Amino acid sequence: MTVHFIGAGPGAVDLITLRGRDLLQSCEVCLFAGSIVPPELLAHCPPGARLVDTASLDLDQIEAEYVRAEAEGQDVARLHSGDLSIYSAVAEQVRRLQRLGIAYTLTPGVPAFAAAAARLGRELTVPEVAQSVVLTRLSGRASAMPPRETLAAFAATGATLAIHLAIHRLAEIVAALVPFYGADCPVAVMVRVSWPDEQIVQGTLGNICEKTAGSGIERTALILVGRALSPEDSRESALYDPNYTRRFRI
Repeated sequence: MTVHFIGAGPGAVDLITLRGRDLLQSCEVCLFAGSIVPPELLAHCPPGARLVDTASLDLDQIEAEYVRAEAEGQDVARLHSGDLSIYSAVAEQVRRLQRLGIAYTLTPGVPAFAAAAARLGRELTVPEVAQSVVLTRLSGRASAMPPRETLAAFAATGATLAIHLAIHRLAEIVAALVPFYGADCPVAVMVRVSWPDEQIVQGTLGNICEKTAGSGIERTALILVGRALSPEDSRESALYDPNYTRRFRI
């Protein structure tokens, strides 16, 4: 028996990986985050599979589902939104599985920031503009940020920022970033990207609060900030320059 953690992707049903889809088809039990995972993905589960919505379950109850499946010799598909590597709450589940001696695998999914960049038609790393992407959030009820991981510290680098789970503190974010990026720096507030009801508000640090006012955006928004979002005047990469000596091309 194995628990298969699967990144479901950002929302669109066809943005799950082939491996993730195949694992869903092979497991007799599926635990899924019903509040943020499209129900259409469950169509990949085999007929008669036991489907468990974990939206209202605590960690002990989720562990009990794993123990029950092990006792019955049933493989489990544990479906999480986005990608498992960030803000997925997989780490504590894995620790419990290790303690119980239950086998597990992790299958990555398309992360929200990648889907957002694709939706904007932008690359988040642009030569001599930004070569780093910082995935971050603000302190909240679930957990505090480590003291050195501040917006100011990240903004000082000029990197492209992908700020998760913080739309309710947008004014605070703007105030922290304007001294580093300038009021004219591009910003995109993106909600449920790739879902039918996605919302996208684009602007600058100087006007994004005004533009989002009255939009009803309250949860699960991703905020992208950085000069790479408007790279019209940047130079071209050397990757395809005929005078650049290279071993490989992407």
